[in-house]
Amino acid sequence: MRAVRELPVGFYGAVMGLAGLGLTARAAAPLFPGVVRAPAYFTEVWVALGFVALALLFPIYLAKLFLYPGAVKEDFTDPIRLGFCGALPVGMSLVAGGAGAYSPALGDALWWIAFVLLLAFQVWALLRFLSGRIEPAQVNAGWLILMVGGIVLPGPGIALGHAEAARFTFGISSAAASILVPLLFYRAMTVAPLPEALRPSWFILLVPPSLIYANGVALYPEAQFLENLFYFGLVLAVALLFYARGFLRWPFAPTWWAFTFPLDALAYAATRYAQEHPAALWRGVAAVTLALATLSVALVLARTLLRR
Repeated sequence: MRAVRELPVGFYGAVMGLAGLGLTARAAAPLFPGVVRAPAYFTEVWVALGFVALALLFPIYLAKLFLYPGAVKEDFTDPIRLGFCGALPVGMSLVAGGAGAYSPALGDALWWIAFVLLLAFQVWALLRFLSGRIEPAQVNAGWLILMVGGIVLPGPGIALGHAEAARFTFGISSAAASILVPLLFYRAMTVAPLPEALRPSWFILLVPPSLIYANGVALYPEAQFLENLFYFGLVLAVALLFYARGFLRWPFAPTWWAFTFPLDALAYAATRYAQEHPAALWRGVAAVTLALATLSVALVLARTLLRR
């Protein structure tokens, strides 16, 4: 029962990392005929693992809600943990995209549940932010998962036929990104460094430029200027990888899953760009970013299973 009480809500980042890698690999497969063949032996393994992770974690967290409501209240009121609550609906939306290829009805149901939950969580978070009493040191990149997570939903949402709802959630989260990303860079420059166990969360900064570009041009094909965000994402990724060069010395924690989905998102953006600009250079960038995403997911999954 102790494990139920102590289950971090941020563990849904595992769902995001696993399912996100599967969906990214699906999208990238046509770029590399004969090397990565979708679906089956590579892409669907990660999609299935994301589904399994959600199927395991969701009932455990429900049990935590009923058995230890005070602990769940802390997840949704502690400013340090609040943002990670968004990993539940965002991860569910990615699983919806994976499941939709096999069962459109299941994919639709999961996506709409994710849509409603994310919107409700965002309203709650805004109420918490407006109440004040948040210290600068409590600002963290996890807030992006919750407030900017709506830029993730259009990927599976468009595939499932929910483009209008996808524009709605994309618009909310794109606006939130314009506020939170500068705030997070300000925090990084002016407040003491994060504890080592939380430092992987800086990789979440990769998600806004990657998916506002990739899903933005999917929703608004004329918005080619969004490609500039992809360029920034690449440079930011290089800086973050250098920043994390000693990550193996950092204590392992559930926050390590924050390495995974942001690298999935960057690889998805690189794939989208390579599809629009079919030069060998950009196919190479897509291949490298996909390899990085795969390595990160495999490493964090292995360490999670080994619990060290």
